[in-house]
Amino acid sequence: MSQMGQRVPKRPKIWHDSGMRVSILTREYPPFIYGGAGVHVEQLVAHLQPKCNLVDVQCMGEPRQGATAHPETFPEGANAALRIMGTDVAIAATVPHVDIVHSHTWYANMAGLWTSKMLNIPHVVTSHSLEPHRPWKSEQLGGGYRVSSWAEKTAFLDATAVISVSAGMRRDVLASYPGLDPDRVFIVRNGIDTDEFLPDPQTSKLVELGIDLDAPLVVFVGRITRQKGLVHLVRAAQQFDPDTQLLLLAGAPDTPEIEQEFTEAFSALKTMRSGVTWVVDMVPRLDLRRILTQATVFACPSIYEPLGIVNLEAMACETAVVASAVGGIPEVVVDGETGILVSYDPAQADDPQAIAAFEEGFANAVNTLTRDRVKAEAFGKAGRARCLTEFGWDAIADQTIDVYSTAIELFEG
Repeated sequence: MSQMGQRVPKRPKIWHDSGMRVSILTREYPPFIYGGAGVHVEQLVAHLQPKCNLVDVQCMGEPRQGATAHPETFPEGANAALRIMGTDVAIAATVPHVDIVHSHTWYANMAGLWTSKMLNIPHVVTSHSLEPHRPWKSEQLGGGYRVSSWAEKTAFLDATAVISVSAGMRRDVLASYPGLDPDRVFIVRNGIDTDEFLPDPQTSKLVELGIDLDAPLVVFVGRITRQKGLVHLVRAAQQFDPDTQLLLLAGAPDTPEIEQEFTEAFSALKTMRSGVTWVVDMVPRLDLRRILTQATVFACPSIYEPLGIVNLEAMACETAVVASAVGGIPEVVVDGETGILVSYDPAQADDPQAIAAFEEGFANAVNTLTRDRVKAEAFGKAGRARCLTEFGWDAIADQTIDVYSTAIELFEG
């Protein structure tokens, strides 16, 4: 245990030179990535490969290089969660002989559990999010939300080891699943590739989008889902200073209802002020880092966030962050040093006054930085420095292998 009582991987033996073989199970894998879990898997695989004898990757969807892909089509016409279960069976039947299996998100958790049973090997799961903390998913999956919740709980309780991407996530995991042995729950944080995300002064994409390069710019990147708090940001923007621009890189709505709610809020904002732009299509990562570099503020109004890779991406590009103080975000964004944190209480999600106060507080934090560009730039430089020292992927890969090593000892003991 660390001094703060947080479980971190020990080093019982180092497998780097002994030929560890691992299978990574995931829904997302390049080039089809839509969330933070996919970014995590992409970087983890790349940094595990030089350290392991084999890194097998099993993913879902269309065929692609570097992984065995499985279509989400069986049973045909069934609820999406049931089709995922069918895909999990296909994955479990395909994994080669390995020393350990590592699944990411509920989509692949049952594939990991079944592979563990079939091959008699330890199963490690990474908790990128938790179904009990995402009740709005029932709007998207219907009865499938009960299936996804069962799959996650069953896999977590059966796993040899659980990796949490932040200390806050570890607390949530143990609270959600009190049957878990705390000594089997470890912290290995998400990271950022600071060679890919770095300050890039090229402005052609912003010019193409009609952004005024001389005026303050607030940028949001994420899916249109309740988790990301996008509607709160749009409402908060009504209180931004008149010269502040807002650029929303937002797509992939969870449901038509959520899309309609956001569209109505966005339309209302457009009638009140100028300088508001919404880009639906996913922006290439080269353009994304250029946009983040030019932003005065990166906005992360999430109401639930295990860590928040998007904040690391912005910080790596030397951009100040304004974010809600939920989940693992305070472990990334240092209030008053790399950005400003705004209090949000999930227990008051149905209280209009509390929500209005959050939106007002968010707007005030944004205005503080857009009015003081010197402070915003200082926060941005401190953010990149923090990424370089605290969130490197090579160290994260080593920590993950240490968890694998511990899991093998636990499984064999």
